[in-house]
Amino acid sequence: MNLSKPRIQGSSAIRLISLLSLLYLFLVAIDLMGGSFKILAGDSAKGLFEGISNPFAGLAIGILATVLVQSSSATTSMVVGAVGAGQFPLEVAVFTIMGCNIGTTITNTLVSLGHMRQDQEFRRAFAGSTMHDFFNLMAVAIFMPLEIATGWLERSASALSSVIYDDSMEGGKIANPLKDAYRAVSEPLKEFIKDDLGLSHTMAGSILLVISLAAAFFALIWITKIMKGLMLARLERSLNRVLAKSGVLAILIGLVMTVAVQSSSVTTSLMVPLFAAGILRLENGFPVTLGANIGTTVTALLAAMASNHDGLTIAFVHLFFNVAATVVIYSIPPLRRIPIRLAQGLANLTAKNKAYALLYVIVAFVVAPLLGNIIFG
Repeated sequence: MNLSKPRIQGSSAIRLISLLSLLYLFLVAIDLMGGSFKILAGDSAKGLFEGISNPFAGLAIGILATVLVQSSSATTSMVVGAVGAGQFPLEVAVFTIMGCNIGTTITNTLVSLGHMRQDQEFRRAFAGSTMHDFFNLMAVAIFMPLEIATGWLERSASALSSVIYDDSMEGGKIANPLKDAYRAVSEPLKEFIKDDLGLSHTMAGSILLVISLAAAFFALIWITKIMKGLMLARLERSLNRVLAKSGVLAILIGLVMTVAVQSSSVTTSLMVPLFAAGILRLENGFPVTLGANIGTTVTALLAAMASNHDGLTIAFVHLFFNVAATVVIYSIPPLRRIPIRLAQGLANLTAKNKAYALLYVIVAFVVAPLLGNIIFG
């Protein structure tokens, strides 16, 4: 009797259960990471929106606020609320929304640092994460001057808001069992560390950040190892073939994943171990990140349901900006290749000297927006 097949199946089942458990741990870690930044930031993210009147300052504030709270969905929702309350000019908020898109990419870039000990894995992971950065930077470089010159985003979004806005609109939330599942662990832990231990906000936020980073890195290291065992060569080729067959399908996959977890950071971060393991090619994963960009606009649209005309307008600005950037950049092959080539070049550089990776994160997501805020604010 040949028992080898059941043993292989059993091993695969154990690996699959382990993989699902690690994915759950990773989702908990990402939620804890966002919570830690919120505790460390306090109310400073909301305060950042006060007194801003310059488009470049608005862009910088969008980056900084999203880095602080680790969620473009949270930041855009705050912007919607501030605009709806008349506390933030609509014409400046348009550029803050663009900054939110840049700021949200820091999460998956930080996640890729968990592969630093393995040069080849790190090179692939860092390229896979930073191509999202470069896409959003390209989108801003193209559409920010156009918006300053013409105001087309604000005008088109305002026109659509005027058509569908109703004074009786009320906000609501879509039930999300997946989000409820991982928050069943993360929320009590955040409350215990923040409230029950009697620690200062700085200490509580720092402890949560350390726990979240350790859990995320641990999960990602083992996710990569398990995926290497589960994803045989034929399956690897099939995955890339499916995504390569239709960029639109890949975009839809990213969109649906992001709507399901209500976070583009989670979607793009979950792809990092796939890149690291060499299972997913950059060219095939790229459109998934674009779908994630579009999917993340759903939260702001929901928040806008409880806002006024201007709040709904800024939510549509977010949607139009991400859709337009995807259509323009992805539909033109020479433009489509630019974020991928830039990410590969940066990854090759950082693989030789890991310090460049840390320097990139600090300069791109902290120093540059801070200087922008100081100069233009």
